Parts: sequence; C-alpha cells; structure tokens
Amino acid sequence: MYIAHIQLACFRDAQLSELNWAITGFIDALRDNGQLLGREFPTQMVDACFTTRVVLPAKDSLNGIYDSPSVKHWRHTLNQVGLTTPRVKIDGIDLHSDHSDQCQQRNWQVLFTNYLSSCSPLRCGNDFAPIPLYTLPRLGEHDYRPILRWQQAWAALDELQIQGTYSAVESQALFELGSIDSELFAKGYAIAQSIERLSDTPTYYYLYRVGGESLSQEKQLTCPKCKSDWLLDQPLFDVFDFKCDACRLVSNLSWNLQGS
Repeated sequence: MYIAHIQLACFRDAQLSELNWAITGFIDALRDNGQLLGREFPTQMVDACFTTRVVLPAKDSLNGIYDSPSVKHWRHTLNQVGLTTPRVKIDGIDLHSDHSDQCQQRNWQVLFTNYLSSCSPLRCGNDFAPIPLYTLPRLGEHDYRPILRWQQAWAALDELQIQGTYSAVESQALFELGSIDSELFAKGYAIAQSIERLSDTPTYYYLYRVGGESLSQEKQLTCPKCKSDWLLDQPLFDVFDFKCDACRLVSNLSWNLQGS
C-alpha cells in the first residue's frame, strides 16, 4: 500500500464551506469505492491550496479508470465549486501495511478482517493478500459501502472482546463474531454470497473462535451450518484451521489454545 497526497487548488473566489463540502464528498466517494483506505483523512489548507493525506491500496488506485459513477460526480463537483483537477503525489510504500493482491486468477477469496486492519476486508485465497475493492463488480449504487460498514462493525466488536473490560459486552461481541446466528454474520455472509455471485469466485466468510476448553475437543468440531467435518490437514496462512467448501465458511482452532 502507498502513502500519497491529493492536492487541489482553488482557481476562483469561493466560500470555504462550499469547498470543504466538495472535498469531503470527493474523499468519501473514493473511500466508498475502495480507492482509499482508512477512516481519517487530514486535510491541510495553505493559501488557496488543499492537501489531503491518504493511503492507497495500490500505486494506481486513483486512476480514473477505477472511478465509480459517484466518484465521477464528485470530480465534476470539485470543478464546479472552483477547484482544480486533483493532483496525486505518491510519497512511498506504507511499511506497516499489507501489499495488495496481484493474482490474475483467484481460486477462492475470503471476507476477513480484525480490529487492527485498515486494508480491504476481502482477501485472496491464493496468497491471503487484500484485494482492492474497486477491482470487483460493484454491489450497488453505494459502491462498496456495505462491505466497509460491515468491516467497521467487525473491528469494533473485535476490539471490545480483546479489551475484555466488561464481561456482558465481551460475551455479546464474541457471539456476534463467532456465531452463525448473529446479526453480524447474517450481514457479512450475505455480502460474501453477493460477491461470489458477481465475481464468479468462491467467497468464504471467516468465523472467529476463542474460548475452547481443549485442543482435542476443538479438533472434533464440525461445520456449524452443515455439521460436516471441516478440520484441515494443515492450517491455511497460519489463520484458518477449518474450511467448509459447501457452506463457504472458514474458522480457527480456539485462539486461547493456539500453540498448546
């Protein structure tokens, strides 16, 4: 992933509130389209120039060929309010981020995230690298916003259970993350099914698991949907110990027992 700056200059007199509205709309549209990563986009104003610091999934993520109708609309709006065409300055590789997937053909993919992750929540099943969302067929008029909202909810619940400060909240968070009866699962699983249908690539959903009593009991677990055996001979990417191809689910041996 790459750290970059988007630069805009005002070429005529305009209200600051109107310029801020247009810049915010443009940045939000890029994020909803998966062309930007993260949730915070600091913008600096010097004289009549605006500079926004961003993180990109790939070096060419802001190429106009990836623009959704919404991004195109906001590009036009920038000009209407008196701002120049955005200029992009690539600062360099973000050393603390995963590199985006480069596979031309994917055997499968998985909807996966955690509270530390800011990259795409869709990962390649060949190499586990995050897949830039804008390379996929869009889910609808809101681009990839449903995926990003699901990711935010997953990350928030993950942080709650990691902190473990309030037992009642922790218990509910773990239920949402690890149960096929939870609302989070229902939304995420539906998204995964939609992605599979649109991309014609098997798309799996990750179920988080922690709190098991013994490793031997964990290895006897079956798929929570179809109850078939789903323990893998070898873990995938040091994350997935279980995989059900029929139900498109993956999971892990209870994290509290890892290494025992």
